[in-house]
Amino acid sequence: KNPNTVRQAEEIRGTEILQMEVAVNFTKGIQLSSHLHNICSEAREAIYTRQEDVRAWLKKGVDGSMFEILPQSNSLPVLHPCKLCSHDWKPCICSYHLSLEWIPCSLKYCKSRDSSGKTTSYKCGIRSCQKGYSFHFYVPQKQLCLWDEET
Repeated sequence: KNPNTVRQAEEIRGTEILQMEVAVNFTKGIQLSSHLHNICSEAREAIYTRQEDVRAWLKKGVDGSMFEILPQSNSLPVLHPCKLCSHDWKPCICSYHLSLEWIPCSLKYCKSRDSSGKTTSYKCGIRSCQKGYSFHFYVPQKQLCLWDEET
């Protein structure tokens, strides 16, 4: 009703941490979404996803050759977060944080009293939430994760 209103979330749902363990070949990624080339145009060599997403796509018949499993933390020496890594050419764990300040998350129910005084509830709008995501993924050198220094 009021598109210019600054909205405040009624519920804060916290931050979900997502380990991005698989690299996606950018040129073959059109199979996943026709929007990939527009949305990820600046990241032509580094698009990441989770193994559970890959399993779902493979079940739908997507070509598995577009995916490359990244080195896993249990098969590598201890890797530091890129923002703590002192050497620009060493591998590290890069992070990208995203906060959605206001998203619709459920229906809102209000209460009223009927003519006999009995309390009833009815749908009266949409409940709003705040949700955060923290994506973590392996990079072979800190130079591929320079934004992580800003946080």
